[in-house]
Amino acid sequence: MASLPAPGRARARLEWRQHDVAMLPLGTFFSAVRIPGRLVVALTESTETSELDEFMRHALDGGPVICDPRHLRYYALVPASVPRTWHQAVDDWRPLDVECLGHGSYLGVPRVDAVERTPARATYWSVPIDSAATLCRPLKVARLIAAGRHCLPTEREE
Repeated sequence: MASLPAPGRARARLEWRQHDVAMLPLGTFFSAVRIPGRLVVALTESTETSELDEFMRHALDGGPVICDPRHLRYYALVPASVPRTWHQAVDDWRPLDVECLGHGSYLGVPRVDAVERTPARATYWSVPIDSAATLCRPLKVARLIAAGRHCLPTEREE
């Protein structure tokens, strides 16, 4: 939140108070890698929220991850430079619906205390953020995506 100018910080606080989520700009202090839930489900062979969240915590060494349960997508928060340095990987992962979100993108970031999935909650912290300085390590995120891709069922050609 410190990355926002003063009016933006006030708006974010209001959004968190009213909606439990605030739209924050990406690409300055952190970016996000969108990971489709089907990759995580393929790796865990589970659809249980608690098991998926625990897997993400373990796989990304406790790096912060936001979950959008309505669309079953995870957003791993990574250093701001990742979208600029991952061009080839992102092109390879595009068919999987993996995307790097950086400068010019916004992400719905839940309140820091939104750490459980509830029916009313649009997003929650699958892996809570410990500090603004702690992000997911890009190599861990890349390995998770590659492993998930490997575990996806192959489609039969007919």
